[in-house]
Amino acid sequence: MSTDQPTVHVLDDDQAVREALEFLIQTVGLSVKTYPSPTRFFEEFDPEAVGCLIMDIRMPVMSGLQVQTELKNRHIDIPIIMMTGHGDVELCRRAFLNGAVEFLLKPIDEQQLIDALQKAVRQHIQSREKLAVTQQARELLDKLSPREKEVLQGMLEGLSSKQVAKELGLSPRTVETHRSHIMEKLEVSSLAQLIRLYFHALHAGAP
Repeated sequence: MSTDQPTVHVLDDDQAVREALEFLIQTVGLSVKTYPSPTRFFEEFDPEAVGCLIMDIRMPVMSGLQVQTELKNRHIDIPIIMMTGHGDVELCRRAFLNGAVEFLLKPIDEQQLIDALQKAVRQHIQSREKLAVTQQARELLDKLSPREKEVLQGMLEGLSSKQVAKELGLSPRTVETHRSHIMEKLEVSSLAQLIRLYFHALHAGAP
C-alpha cells in the first residue's frame, strides 16, 4: 500500500459537476478521478487506493447512501464526503450515521470543499499507516510458539521469570530462554517496546 499519490474520487451523474470538481481539485495538487455512475465506480475503483470519495447523495439507479452502504459491506474504508442540492436533514443524518466525514450543500463552497478533501485524505493516510503497524505487530506475534505466548502473557502481567516458571511448571532458566526468543522474534529490545507492540496488535485481536 502506498500513500505517495492520494486520489480524490468524484462520483456524480452530472458531467458539468464532475468537470468543475475535477478542475478545482487539480488546482490544489491532488490527483482526481471521476465516475459518471456507481456502476463505473465499482468497476474501476481500487480498494487499496488512498484518498477519499466525494459523491452526490441523489443519483439515478443507486443513491449515494446505497453506494456508501455497499462500500461498508465490502469493508472498504475510504472516507466519504456527501454532496446534495437539497439539504435534506434526514439524508444528512443517515450519511453521518453510516460513516460520512462531511456533508456539503450544492452549490459547493470551494474553500469548504478543499478543506474537507484535505482533511479526509489526511485521515485516510493516518488510518492506513495505523493499520500497517497493527498488521506488522500481528505478524510478529504470530511467530511465537504456544509456549512462548504463555510466557509472554506472564511478562505482560509483570511476573518475574521465577513466577512464570512456577505457573507454567518450567525451570526459571527455560523461561529465560523463552523470554530471549520472544524478544528476538518480536524484534524488540525492552519490555516497554514489547508492551507497545502487543497493544498495537490488540486492534487485530490478542494472540
